[in-house]
Amino acid sequence: MTSDEHFDDLEAELTALGAALDVPTPPEADVAAAVRARLTAETGDDASTPRRRSRGETAARAPRRRRARWKVVTAVLLAVVAITAATPQGRAAVVRILHYGGIELRFGDPAPAPATPTPLPGERAVPPGEVAGLVTFPVRTPAELGEPERATVSDQGRVVSMFWPGGIRLDQFDGRLSPYFFKSVGPPWPEEVTVAGRTGWWLGGTHPLGYIQREDGTQVPLRQAAPTLIWQAGTVGHRLEGAGSKERAARIAESLR
Repeated sequence: MTSDEHFDDLEAELTALGAALDVPTPPEADVAAAVRARLTAETGDDASTPRRRSRGETAARAPRRRRARWKVVTAVLLAVVAITAATPQGRAAVVRILHYGGIELRFGDPAPAPATPTPLPGERAVPPGEVAGLVTFPVRTPAELGEPERATVSDQGRVVSMFWPGGIRLDQFDGRLSPYFFKSVGPPWPEEVTVAGRTGWWLGGTHPLGYIQREDGTQVPLRQAAPTLIWQAGTVGHRLEGAGSKERAARIAESLR
């Protein structure tokens, strides 16, 4: 599936979500101004002053436009969640809509109940130096932390997990495929974080974490996760848990080698 098709699917889900919401309507002028400002900031265009572009310029801008549109859609989703949470109807609803880097974020208010601890499907301990030969995607180690004290491979080589003292855990998996992990998220809402020039998301509260088995779609509740940074580098999805702060998490993420 192409990036545009992913965007179209997400756009369709957002449209359906918007039709189901019953929230106070801000003044139209305020909404228009806010949307225009957000789009201008994300894309670098001023919608009020259209201009003709050459074919080469349009082609060069296409990848950046897709990234910018995704960020705008994500920002709109988080805004919708925040508005929904302010209403009685919204507090009773669960929004599960955002897929990012092999992770599905499910938003709700109040925060979901904690998950019962369960291992990943087929999880087995392996020597840290051998994990790269057991999977089909590139595996990296953060220089900020050094070699992990232990490592596991799960679900027939679909996930590599590395562990360090102090409860730090890094999961790496193929982010091109349908979601592996799902997270049920309540306030505080995710914050955007830049990781080596890419957009990542910091989930600052503890939250239930689960896993989706790819063969049959079975959902496995895993455990209550600590604050986590999620991001994608190339085709590999990452979740870094237990770093303590988003600033330290970003430094660790940027040190992957």
